[in-house]
Amino acid sequence: MEPLEIALFALWSFAVAVAGGVAGLVLGNLRLPATVLLASSPAAAAGANVAISGVAALAAALAHLRAGRLDARLFWLMGPPSIAGGVAGGLLAGALPDRALLAAIAAVVLYGAFEVARHRRPEGDRGDPEGPHPAAAVVTGAGIGVLGGLVGLILGSLRLPAMIKWVRADVAAAVGTNAAIGFCVGVGGVAGHLAGVIDWELVAAGAPSSVAGALLGARLTGRLSERALLRVVAAVLLISGLGIALAAALE
Repeated sequence: MEPLEIALFALWSFAVAVAGGVAGLVLGNLRLPATVLLASSPAAAAGANVAISGVAALAAALAHLRAGRLDARLFWLMGPPSIAGGVAGGLLAGALPDRALLAAIAAVVLYGAFEVARHRRPEGDRGDPEGPHPAAAVVTGAGIGVLGGLVGLILGSLRLPAMIKWVRADVAAAVGTNAAIGFCVGVGGVAGHLAGVIDWELVAAGAPSSVAGALLGARLTGRLSERALLRVVAAVLLISGLGIALAAALE
């Protein structure tokens, strides 16, 4: 890659990570088109993109952990099946038509934006008093892990609305825990892609700026009320869904 291409890719990775860090997302789908453009092949781009996303998710997760926005029980319910799903998806990458898969994911993400935007928690309700629903957490983690491994995305934009609506997690805890689970999916996705090829030059270009952006975004999360955080999450999901839809159209 040319130095200008590396600089522009790093800058875009930083901007995407800031927006994602606020909402507990990595937004690899917004980085993916640029990654595909610069990578040696689509498969190498998918591997590089999920690796960058995993590093950024780890940075954001550590910041959320320090701020007390990480639900340990929810993490252990969703983390292991997310890793297994990510590995399976990475191994199956290329087995399904990318356009159809991306279009389906875009539709679900846009629906998630609608659900988060209209979400109203009753006064004093901080999620299910008995904690997250185990079955919903495990199924959600595994299923979204597989989809993410297939397309080289962490897909926190699918997981976060499900955590709020179906798993009944507290919004702030869902944001922090989603980032941590995103790291798990990134590890699984990279492991699956190691059997093929990963563009490590792109990883080296995008990972450091993504870490910086994710840390900045995660710091901003604590300054928002739950209502404001939900609005930010809904807006980011809307942009994310449109980005995936565009990727499907250009596929």
